[in-house]
Amino acid sequence: MAADAAKPGQNFNHIYRERLMTADQAVALIPDRARIVTGIAVSQPPALLAALARRAAAKSISGAEMYYLLSMSAAGDTILRAEYADAVRPMSLFHGKAERALDQQAAQNGSHPTEFVPCAFSQAPNLYAKIGVDTLITQVAPMDADGNFSLGTNTDYALSVARRAKRVILEVNRHMPRTLGDCMIPLSDVTAIVEHDQPLIAVPSAPRRPEDDAIGAIIAGLVEDGACLQMGIGALPDAACAALKDHRHLGIHTELMTPGLVELMRAGIVDNSRKAIHPGKSVYAFAMGDQAFYDFLHENPALEARPVDYVNNPAVIARNPKMVSVNATIEVDLHGACNSEVMGGRQYSASGGQLDFVRGATLSEGGLSIIACHSTAAKGTKSRIVPRLSGAVTTPRNDVHIIATEYGWVDLRGLSLRQRANALIGIAHPQFREELERAAFEVVR
Repeated sequence: MAADAAKPGQNFNHIYRERLMTADQAVALIPDRARIVTGIAVSQPPALLAALARRAAAKSISGAEMYYLLSMSAAGDTILRAEYADAVRPMSLFHGKAERALDQQAAQNGSHPTEFVPCAFSQAPNLYAKIGVDTLITQVAPMDADGNFSLGTNTDYALSVARRAKRVILEVNRHMPRTLGDCMIPLSDVTAIVEHDQPLIAVPSAPRRPEDDAIGAIIAGLVEDGACLQMGIGALPDAACAALKDHRHLGIHTELMTPGLVELMRAGIVDNSRKAIHPGKSVYAFAMGDQAFYDFLHENPALEARPVDYVNNPAVIARNPKMVSVNATIEVDLHGACNSEVMGGRQYSASGGQLDFVRGATLSEGGLSIIACHSTAAKGTKSRIVPRLSGAVTTPRNDVHIIATEYGWVDLRGLSLRQRANALIGIAHPQFREELERAAFEVVR
């Protein structure tokens, strides 16, 4: 990190110009065998990742590793290619479309799938510190008058890495909203600056099905006025937000800020007046949405972006009373355990912050942890409530609280294994209940 410290009233422009360079010049500063961290989703820097791909194609870098969660087109269209893996090996903490495509390609040609690193989202900054990551490349908003760069849509783990890394390489984009909170990188910590203006990736809301709206209505019926919300990603959490239109005085403390949550703010349903910590503020670690959503984030004093090891810390989450955590899952077994990340025997996504918020909401006074799913998958041919999980245990049976499908909800706390199985069968799709009852004799003893 650079040694010069910011001084009150200092003119930072000359320092900025000294560190300004092209994307190719900036990535040339990254040595062989570097351990690189790139931003999540919207914050992935397109110019820097394209330049890194050019280095990989030219074989001018080798043995590097790149750690990240949830890549999008900026990485998927450039550096995330099988032929570049020896130069820059992807180390995914959360699979998305790009990693699933690489894994499918690997399965076809008999090669290894994308490296996957299991890690709770709250622990990512600590993990990066332990493995010794040395380089951050991410996209930020333009520098302010005090010589700080706002991390915009993605504070998450980027701020922690910026404070430790040997090299902090920023791609400055005037389209990135300047968000407020604990989300600023000072110029003194920056190694290189690349200017690249490009509209941010727009992330459309997932199309909702009737089952989503039915589950959303069930969830809304469980939420009390004055509750504090965490919503995961996807159609189910979006449906839950849409069903909360008659509620009042809600708050937000969430890892992901979504358009659904922002609409609750716009409507005055969220005012954060009942929160015990950060009253009056919607707190989040990262954000994804469309341009209108990014415009709402820009310099909005009602929002605070903070690092994920704070936002997702269960002890912090629990400080807000009536904390309601809403997340989706792939399948639930008859003991109540949830697999939210493996599908068809392959890594599909990851745990993210699901367990962080399950535990935080459960510890909150009056809190609810809700995990929801459709009752069926594969166009109605498979039950999502199953005798045994087919993949990883994302949320253990000891931690699960409420499970919801379009057929209702059950509170599993305090129930025996037999009682849990009976309750879960009661909210399974009717066509699968008989076979689940037969299976229960084998899995519940």
